[in-house]
Amino acid sequence: MADVRNPSPEYLAFWREYHLCTLTTLRPDGTPHVVPVGVTYDPEAGVARVITNKGSRKVANILAAGPEGARVAVCQMHKARWATLEGRAAIRTEPEVVADAVSRYAERYERTPAPNPDRVVIEITLDRALGRA
Repeated sequence: MADVRNPSPEYLAFWREYHLCTLTTLRPDGTPHVVPVGVTYDPEAGVARVITNKGSRKVANILAAGPEGARVAVCQMHKARWATLEGRAAIRTEPEVVADAVSRYAERYERTPAPNPDRVVIEITLDRALGRA
């Protein structure tokens, strides 16, 4: 298991490479909802971020979990390398938080998303990191 706030150089380098990820949330009935997303990882803050539309199913699943947030996981893989980050997700709507997340996304994925007034951030406070990078 990797240290969420102090990952190995290899683990961190893997999270800085261009890889699509999956985000797993739980529907209100407890079944998993798994979707492809772009993820940025900030070990210094112990946070992972996903930008998305406020009307998405993943946002609805997180909001349905209540004010304490929802348990979620993000995962990426490439051949035999893989990395999973787990934690509690909350929805952030503050313009400065959204702008920061978009900037981080643009840096990792080498493209700036089109403006979207309905964009929000899924901010995951991390408590577990797994993988083989």
